[in-house]
Amino acid sequence: MTFKEVIEFEYITISEAREIMENIAKKRQEKAELLFETRRALKNLRSFSKLPVDKAKELVNELEGLSFISRKDLAVKIADIMPRIPDEVRTIFAKERFTLTPEQIKEILDTVDRYR
Repeated sequence: MTFKEVIEFEYITISEAREIMENIAKKRQEKAELLFETRRALKNLRSFSKLPVDKAKELVNELEGLSFISRKDLAVKIADIMPRIPDEVRTIFAKERFTLTPEQIKEILDTVDRYR
């Protein structure tokens, strides 16, 4: 039995995952037809990605620049969901040990709105 080892770990947006999966699918299609799981994953990534890869990366970088977003996983989640209302932002931060102020929530929403 062989085990795979995680060599590197990085949070990526759905848009970035879509691009990676499309490259994998393209290479695999040259050799054989895509497996059901691969086709399904690609379909879901295409359905749920909301931004082009470059814009998603820009948004994540801008969100990471906000002093109250201390972790990349939170910035990526915001970029993936693209919240429209304060309650959606609060849901993303529900498990955190701090509460965002209304001003901070508005700043997040304003930042996201610039990328719509």
